Amino acid sequence: MGLEGKTALVTGSAKGLGKRTAIQLAEQGCNMVINYYESELEALQVKAQIEQLGVKAITVQADVATIEGTEKLAEAAERWAGGVDILVNNAGPFVRKRRLFSEYDEATIIRLLHGNLLGVMLLDHRLLPGMRERKWGRVIHFGFGHAGEARAWPHRAVYAAAKTGLVSFTKSLAVEEAPHGITVNLIGPGDIRGVNKERSIAEVEEEYDNESPIGRPGAGEDVARVVLFLCDRQSNFLTGNVIDVTGGFDPIVANIKGMF
Repeated sequence: MGLEGKTALVTGSAKGLGKRTAIQLAEQGCNMVINYYESELEALQVKAQIEQLGVKAITVQADVATIEGTEKLAEAAERWAGGVDILVNNAGPFVRKRRLFSEYDEATIIRLLHGNLLGVMLLDHRLLPGMRERKWGRVIHFGFGHAGEARAWPHRAVYAAAKTGLVSFTKSLAVEEAPHGITVNLIGPGDIRGVNKERSIAEVEEEYDNESPIGRPGAGEDVARVVLFLCDRQSNFLTGNVIDVTGGFDPIVANIKGMF
């Protein structure tokens, strides 16, 4: 894949999809910047696991839902590695409890928008100059399955607005950065649950999920392998894309009947 010696930053990489993605990038020879907000122990465990692969790693505590956090993370990464070649914007706050938009408080609205859209934009903005100087870069945003369709998602209005906005930003940035050897794409993970976010395909392929059209549940590797494909040196023709990784399952119900 030609990624040996590249520096990759994955936000929210102490757990879940971010962890799986970071480990698989490290397996391809990338030195890793591991970002976490509160999960310090888990981040240190990921760091140790990655270093056993023979590459370098650093952990950086930073809340990417804040302006200060994005600056802190970018500064630490550049100070440690001299720059970031691969940026995977995985982290983003999500309110699990179903709420109508009218039930959200202002602080939650602002945090959801900052963490899922503005923080991503600011981190990109901070790290893109280095990619331009090196004439190579990979920027990958995470949305959700079907985000590219900008459909109604009751009880998730703020999160959905931020992520669908990220779709447009992804496409716009891809065009702007194409002359500089930088690709920008968005992955829309499906309903990958719990521990499966960190598991391999082999670990779930014998399990049955009656909601999944392909029969098995999704795994973190399903998402990570798409990240790796987009990061490949020869994937420079792939930019401005929204790639759903859902197994064909669509969990979004565009009405609120029976939800109260």
